[in-house]
Amino acid sequence: MNISSLRFRPALVDALKGYDKTRFMHDVAAGLTVGVVALPLAMAFAIASGAKPEAGIFTAIIAGFLISALGGSRVQIGGPAGAFIVIIYGIIEKYGLGGLLISTICAGVLLIVMGVFRAGTWIRYIPVPIVIGFTNGIAVLIALSQLKDFFGLAIDKMPGDFFAQVKVLLANAHTVQPTALAIAVASLILLFSWPAVFRNNPDGTPRAFRFPRLARLLKPLPSPILVLVLSTSAVTVFGLPVETIGSRFGGVPQGLPSFQLPPISWEVVKQLFAPTLTIALLGAIESLLCARVADNITGQRHDPNQELMAQGVANVVTPFFGGMPATGTIARTVTNIRTGATSPVAGIVHSLALLVIVLVAAPLATNVPLAALAAILLHVAYNMGEWHEFRRLLKFSMNYRILVVSTFLLTVIFDLTVAVEVGLVLACVFFIYRVSSLTRIEQIPAPALPLWPAPGVTAYSIFGSLFFGAVGKMEALTLPGQIPEKAMILKLHQLINLDTTGLDALETVHKTLQKHGCALILCGANHQPLSLMARTGFLDRLGTDNCVEDLTHAVERANALAAR
Repeated sequence: MNISSLRFRPALVDALKGYDKTRFMHDVAAGLTVGVVALPLAMAFAIASGAKPEAGIFTAIIAGFLISALGGSRVQIGGPAGAFIVIIYGIIEKYGLGGLLISTICAGVLLIVMGVFRAGTWIRYIPVPIVIGFTNGIAVLIALSQLKDFFGLAIDKMPGDFFAQVKVLLANAHTVQPTALAIAVASLILLFSWPAVFRNNPDGTPRAFRFPRLARLLKPLPSPILVLVLSTSAVTVFGLPVETIGSRFGGVPQGLPSFQLPPISWEVVKQLFAPTLTIALLGAIESLLCARVADNITGQRHDPNQELMAQGVANVVTPFFGGMPATGTIARTVTNIRTGATSPVAGIVHSLALLVIVLVAAPLATNVPLAALAAILLHVAYNMGEWHEFRRLLKFSMNYRILVVSTFLLTVIFDLTVAVEVGLVLACVFFIYRVSSLTRIEQIPAPALPLWPAPGVTAYSIFGSLFFGAVGKMEALTLPGQIPEKAMILKLHQLINLDTTGLDALETVHKTLQKHGCALILCGANHQPLSLMARTGFLDRLGTDNCVEDLTHAVERANALAAR
């Protein structure tokens, strides 16, 4: 790749052109709102991942700032994401927190490389059924991991394996803590019902509020914050005997994160290759999917390669301050757009708002009940999954169903890396089968030819793509009794693609016909097949007189050879 083609231009640069006070006020309002929304999610994601709550908050602050300042989208909000929970938990369980930090840094480097080499456009080639399958699989795993705190079960540490988790949960089902369960159920009901409170009736009147002023005052309040405030107040005022952030982690530190240098060695990096690849791949997919969702809402276009580089920088820097993997987050990005964001300034304000909250109000997080955070994550898992796609499976082909279900099951039972790898292999196999089934070789009847062929001359038309998955169909041309006495014409006008395996099959047909004293004549070849045949010397071996422009010239050439 030419160095001059490298491009590093954050969306912030263009967004600030013509920037004024009105846009700034919109961005500040949106940033403050998203900052409030991000606080409980950041803590919940970190705790569910097996890290301390401050790891999620510091990630939201640092990574959120860098992704907004350097990214290729004007409105995307970056930070810790629910999709990473099962990945991070597995890495910490197997390699420890130090392994997670190294994997995140290496994944960040890989994302930067992907952006530099313009791989952002490649991500869109991942088939939709694979994305649906692993997204729903991750949602199931997130929900499963939260049942411990949701029911207040007496489990010291949840295993990372799906079946082991189910076994441990069933074995400890008798240890349900009624108070924790009550808080979790009440929180979950509030999370699902809060948006419906402000939904209007068909006639435009508020569904549940008779007091318009009160409705306008409460409507901007995000439901996770409401759950956090009410549940924490209940624990503090009534002294409820439930596990909290303070009892498990000792609270959230009130101050700036300190720089930490994780122990990095080449041996450790090699061991962490698979987790690194998983974090990078998932981060790229999630961030670019999120950016596309934002584009659909705003009508703008993001720069996928710039976005990958920004994600990479964020994931390289954040671990040095105790952070975790970060990517684009759809829920916070949509909130950012709907509250009036016009530029990356809103994302920067969201990070600064979180920083102020940590510096001023960190001690208040001590009494946050983990049951409430579990309810928030169950709500996230429900919204994250595309459950309606399972109901629609019968409307699609068997190949589509196999891709969705296999990727889903492999994500749940094994891990995301295996699911995506197997899914991509299956998608390739299905694609090869589909394209090869579209490739046809049909004999052209003599009356359909522009000229009447001489005795011993036959003509065929090839439709589709002659590649490694379809070359078996060429064998029928040289079966006993199929080889003509004088010449065989192959019409290539509707042959859209030819690879080297297909060319080798043509070469085999040519040699077989030569042995039987029969000539091969090609006509109407398109640019790509013709170019390949010329570059490999096949046309020279065939003879330039035997590769003509159209079917008329081909029949004339065949009749001339037959007359000799």
